[in-house]
Amino acid sequence: MVLVGSNLPHYWKYDDDVEQWTDDVPYSTVIHFFDNFWGNDFLELPENKLIKVTLKAARLGLQIIGGTQEHTANAMQTILISEGPKRIIMLMEALMTIGNCTEKKTLSSLGFSHNFEEADKDRINSIYDYSFANFKSRISLEEIAGIANLSQNSFCRYFKSKTQKTYSRFITEIRVGYACKLLIEDNFNMKQICYESGFNNFSSFHTAFKSVTNKTPLSYQHKFLLMSAEVKSKIHQVL
Repeated sequence: MVLVGSNLPHYWKYDDDVEQWTDDVPYSTVIHFFDNFWGNDFLELPENKLIKVTLKAARLGLQIIGGTQEHTANAMQTILISEGPKRIIMLMEALMTIGNCTEKKTLSSLGFSHNFEEADKDRINSIYDYSFANFKSRISLEEIAGIANLSQNSFCRYFKSKTQKTYSRFITEIRVGYACKLLIEDNFNMKQICYESGFNNFSSFHTAFKSVTNKTPLSYQHKFLLMSAEVKSKIHQVL
């Protein structure tokens, strides 16, 4: 669950095999609103300081975790079926719940600032779509520059200016993210995960993984499995 502020670039993608691990049809519940839809002075009231601070923090994106997730999700469902002033009241309640939540993390770095123009959206989406569809294979600079309809040098400058990172770093982060998913699922050995994630050799996989997560692939997997075992143990104790 996330709260994304205005003009913050974001991209959501379901796993290709999502239908294999759930009987439900994947869906997302999204609520759009202007942060000043209640007027320019409403958030300046002392009573609304928490909402104002929460919306300001959302400019960098917030992920809500822990027990607050369920509470906020219930409020969102109520918003969807409510009419009139109750919709606004429930939205305020959801924002206050998020504001009071201690289990949330910022999605973007503090120094992040976007400079996307409206005309950039189609080009950026094309780059992202192609990258997510082909990250398991080698993507040449000529290839991705062609997708963006730019020369290779122009593409490098363009992508860095829009994302504050190089394209090679972007692809590395996608591959490492996918490797994390495979490590958590624990259905492949480490060598298989390396190649399934788009890396050519284990050395480059190990180096890239540590540069992104600050952990080795094995320590990342062990930590997750240990946490999972602890959670199961606590649930068993409660039951």
